[in-house]
Amino acid sequence: MTYEEIKDMNTQELHANLKAERTMLQKIEFNHAVSPIENPGKIAASKKVIARLLTEINKRRVSAGATVEVKEATVEAKEASNKEDK
Repeated sequence: MTYEEIKDMNTQELHANLKAERTMLQKIEFNHAVSPIENPGKIAASKKVIARLLTEINKRRVSAGATVEVKEATVEAKEASNKEDK
């Protein structure tokens, strides 16, 4: 899964894919512990996908939080200017 595909997903899809990918990683790691898998690179690839999903989720969370902070700062500035005018 490329980062471009991840960027095009909505937040619910991101969380669903994150849960599915973590479940798959757990199964792969368990199978690898029991008997070596043919391609151990699958573990690293799965971890990278999880990291990409978490990065996008956090990026959206931070940008949404920054928007709220900007709105709150704007409201506070307007209230302060209104008090000065009175």
